[in-house]
Amino acid sequence: MSDRDRVLAAYSVSRETAARLDLYVEQLGRWQRVKNLVGPATLAEVWTRHVADALQLLDIAPDARGWLDLGSGAGIPGLILAIAGAERPGFQVDLVESNGRKCAFLTETARLTGAPARVHMARIEAVIGRHAGAEIVCARALAPLDQLLAWTEPLLNSGTTGLFPKGREVESELTHAAQRWRFHYDLLPSRTDSAARIVRVTDLFRVDS
Repeated sequence: MSDRDRVLAAYSVSRETAARLDLYVEQLGRWQRVKNLVGPATLAEVWTRHVADALQLLDIAPDARGWLDLGSGAGIPGLILAIAGAERPGFQVDLVESNGRKCAFLTETARLTGAPARVHMARIEAVIGRHAGAEIVCARALAPLDQLLAWTEPLLNSGTTGLFPKGREVESELTHAAQRWRFHYDLLPSRTDSAARIVRVTDLFRVDS
């Protein structure tokens, strides 16, 4: 069984969603040749390294309809989430990315796949306050946890849940973040990397200086 088929089976992906994900992977390969959207070595593992990594977030918050993805880059996880959630009524993902060429890829691929995604070419600080109604905010391979909490403070202290995939340095990042923040969190195992964790943050308070 191919990586593609294993991932689609593991996440019970419908035939329609599978076709849209195929189109995403095709687009990623096409744009990668001229735009270098992801690490070249990871393209051969796109289904297990990128698609599955995004789909597991949807399983963590299956009832959420409003998502905000920061530093969307090649659409991982945000655009993949939008593609996978397209069949769910009211599902919407806002993608925040400051790089123009990456925004072009996100916009074109969202159009081709019919994904319910809105692309915002802007810096995070400029748009975060406009998304207070987001149910989930996520970011992958963007910044240390302390910085992610600083960016998302207006959301996390008003009811939004944060989902932040992290690698083997997660404990160190948590320790560092605790110097500036008090936050309720739990560590969820990653289904794609035994050494990785997903930090789920449900409340956040700044430590008084």
